[in-house]
Amino acid sequence: MSLSGLTFDKLLIVGVLAVFLLGPDRLPVYAAKLAQLVKTVKNMANGAKERMRSEMGPEFDDVEWQKLDPRQYDPRRIIRDALLDPPEPGGSSVGAAGATATAAAVSVGLPGRGVRPSIVPLTAGEVAPYDSEAT
Repeated sequence: MSLSGLTFDKLLIVGVLAVFLLGPDRLPVYAAKLAQLVKTVKNMANGAKERMRSEMGPEFDDVEWQKLDPRQYDPRRIIRDALLDPPEPGGSSVGAAGATATAAAVSVGLPGRGVRPSIVPLTAGEVAPYDSEAT
């Protein structure tokens, strides 16, 4: 359930259901418990915020917290930005085949993005290497 979909009408329906399920005699007790829970959670959040501010010092206010929001994570944008980064100085320039290898290296998280792996063709009759621990 999304908080953006929480409207006054839905809250009213939940309130009416609570009255019917809990009854008028128990409803004030549970409402007080809910209010106490909300206050406790708010105090814990404020305490954590103040502790972070005291431990980080003045750098706490300089952090752009919106950029650290996990909801901002978009894997397509991250890969696109990684592919559009200019090549590192001293790296070899690669053609279309190299761009494909770079995209594959980025998509599987291989180190050294932008560098083509050295591929040594097998000679006739040679058996391909096999790592039994990798499977």
